[in-house]
Amino acid sequence: MSRVVVLGGCGTVGSIAVETLASYEDISSIVIADIREDAAKKRAESVDAELCLPRRVDVTVRESLDEAIQDADVVLNTCGPFYRFGPTILSRVIDAGIDYVDVCDDFDATRKLLDMDDDAKKVGISALTGMGSSPGIANLLAKFCADHMLDSVDSIDIYHAHGGEPNEGRAVVAHRIHSMQADIPMYLNGKFTTVRYFGEDGKALEEDVDYKLVGTHRSYPYPHPETITLPQWIECNRVTNLGCVLPDEYYDLIRGVVRLGITEETPIEVSGVEVEPFEFAMSYILDQREKILQKTNFGEQRGCLKITMKGTMEGKTHRFDFSLASKGQSMGEGTGIPAALGVILMLRGKIQKKGVLPPEGCVNPLDFLGLMQEQLKMEKVGGEGSPLIIESTDHEGNTEEISL
Repeated sequence: MSRVVVLGGCGTVGSIAVETLASYEDISSIVIADIREDAAKKRAESVDAELCLPRRVDVTVRESLDEAIQDADVVLNTCGPFYRFGPTILSRVIDAGIDYVDVCDDFDATRKLLDMDDDAKKVGISALTGMGSSPGIANLLAKFCADHMLDSVDSIDIYHAHGGEPNEGRAVVAHRIHSMQADIPMYLNGKFTTVRYFGEDGKALEEDVDYKLVGTHRSYPYPHPETITLPQWIECNRVTNLGCVLPDEYYDLIRGVVRLGITEETPIEVSGVEVEPFEFAMSYILDQREKILQKTNFGEQRGCLKITMKGTMEGKTHRFDFSLASKGQSMGEGTGIPAALGVILMLRGKIQKKGVLPPEGCVNPLDFLGLMQEQLKMEKVGGEGSPLIIESTDHEGNTEEISL
């Protein structure tokens, strides 16, 4: 029996991870660690008051973080934005000698985490970074396809669209703003490169993508870490990551705010009051979001993760499209469930490699898919009744839906 500490356990992702972990008998206690102590207490009571232990933690204060994670078998970090909190938290977890899982989706933070690989190896811990949806499930489906389906891989294109969640955290909006301002890594023509979101090189990658259950939407370059990790584990010529947020009007608002440049963190004076443009931008975006959802009659939350793999089978070109689509489930489920499954795999000894690694570097895709099938109560992975749709297209353009 094991003790798991979930940092950010009251957040959109962390709360779902706590619920998922609570359904497994592998765990004797779950520490819901969050800066909002009252919320942690309510969450513990709503999930399982005997299993869950609420605890206030301020991850920016070393002593608070150290005390929260002590005696843990695994720390699950869901505190975003990761470019701000990720490296500091992993450093403390390594010093404590505790195994670790996170849902980091910032490429620059991922690079800093991967740079701690030697430190993690020295103390003999496993640190799995990016175990959400994208990154996370996307990496493992790509690895499975490369290992068991295609003979050779030419390209891996990852797409994601979601929206309509009941609540959207400030960390999520901060991540989106950050994503539009950074140099965005891509792997093109067998080489690592970067593009700018609003630059001509970024616009050249924009694509109208057909998403299951969601429809066709313009998708844009995203600085998710798959583009920097997958080429190190799968031989290929191209890895891209494109995405969008629904409804389109809401995503256009965020794009407009960033394009106008009102996202600086240096305060300016407005009518005698010091105002930080970045904080104003986030508050304005979240305020307008509710109005846009109502105006567009967006309805039920929905989303889709799509991975397109192109390569060869028996000497002929072949394509596989993996689509994980849902209605009525939010980013919390899409990210929190795989994160929790990563913790379970670690507790069961399925992740043996030491160091800091992405999913494709230390998780057997078959182990994960089996656990996902069990958790979602699927009769099979892919095909009728499964949220995962797999389409196979041969060199003549004939497409069929398959199961694994």
